[in-house]
Amino acid sequence: MFATVKFIDRAVKKLLTAFCAILLLLMVIFTVYSVVMRYVFEDPPVWGDLLTVLSNIWLVFLALALTVRDKDHIALDLIYSRLPLKGAFFIQQFWAIVIFCLGLVMIIYGIEAVSTMGGKYWEMWYFAWEEGQFVFKPNYMPKKYAIAIVPISGFLVSFAALASVLEDSLRLKAGTYEQFKDIDVQIEIDRN
Repeated sequence: MFATVKFIDRAVKKLLTAFCAILLLLMVIFTVYSVVMRYVFEDPPVWGDLLTVLSNIWLVFLALALTVRDKDHIALDLIYSRLPLKGAFFIQQFWAIVIFCLGLVMIIYGIEAVSTMGGKYWEMWYFAWEEGQFVFKPNYMPKKYAIAIVPISGFLVSFAALASVLEDSLRLKAGTYEQFKDIDVQIEIDRN
């Protein structure tokens, strides 16, 4: 059971990392293309800035799940490092559960936002699933496609928080749990 969860956890992390890298590359490509078209050829694409912003939004929401899983989110590492191991463990687990709940809020209200979102991007084409196949739509991509990342990210954040709690709990039980140490915090501790 745990081996399956660990395999899924690694696969999701690799997939998200690759997808984030692709989104970052696309942001650069869209920006460079738009700037060159605007200032060199004086014919900017209407979709360039929008795709850059949408890529950025999706990148940030997907990277959130990665930071939760890697425990790179904002934390009080200086305080944790001064606490006994079990005290720091329980505080970290508390924050992981709070982050899990945040993921649930993102899922619930994200689904509601997607289902009620009106409006369309006039400059964007898109693909839609109709009658068992993908169909190209020349204009007017629904805005709900852009915010669909909120519930997706909520699910990934909740999964990452649960995986973190499970992993740390098993390590504490096995006696191999170590307090996550930030480099800046370790430098501060070494000074004292």
